Amino acid sequence: MTFQDWHTLLQKFRAIAVIRAPQFEVGYAMAKAAAAGGMRLIEITWDSDRASALIHTLRLQLPDCTIGTGTILDEAQLKAAIAAGAQFLFTPHVAPSLIERAVAQAVPIIPGALSPTEIVSAWQAGASSVKVFPVQALGGVAYIQSLQGPLGQIPLIPTGGVTVENAPAFLAAGAVAVGLSSHLFPKQAVAVGDWDAIARQAATLVARLQPNND
Repeated sequence: MTFQDWHTLLQKFRAIAVIRAPQFEVGYAMAKAAAAGGMRLIEITWDSDRASALIHTLRLQLPDCTIGTGTILDEAQLKAAIAAGAQFLFTPHVAPSLIERAVAQAVPIIPGALSPTEIVSAWQAGASSVKVFPVQALGGVAYIQSLQGPLGQIPLIPTGGVTVENAPAFLAAGAVAVGLSSHLFPKQAVAVGDWDAIARQAATLVARLQPNND
């Protein structure tokens, strides 16, 4: 996937469903529910149960979705994730060696950063875009807005505190897309297997992020 392909996906879909699943079957159901609600960018964190198999299965079962992974910490995990078919990679930190390896294999990589120094370092190292995490720790929407002046050329994806309700405000503040985890997959709904409720939550998010609703 080229750099431009990745940005086309972000501009089109604007939100990433982030799934951290303690059981394979739960992760599968979470992904299917998000897709049923219209979400097309799905991240399976590498510390999920049988993440490799889950990514492979979802690639087959959800051909309209782009399936990636996150919480990649080292080169061994990165290599295994790419081998499993991950179409994009998120890391919680800025590691130039991981960025270089992903870029060499034409897999979009989105490092996690928080300060302006970290964000610029990630971008200069070749990141496809930069995850601002945990965004709520430095003011949420206001922080993304404040970064636009000096760093507006860097595509930012805030996560950690993004909700269905505030996601449009992050886009309006300049974010290229947002990532949602617990606010998209409420613990109680996951615990009881209320996948229809999660699909409705995803559909609400998708509707709110359409261009005419930004």
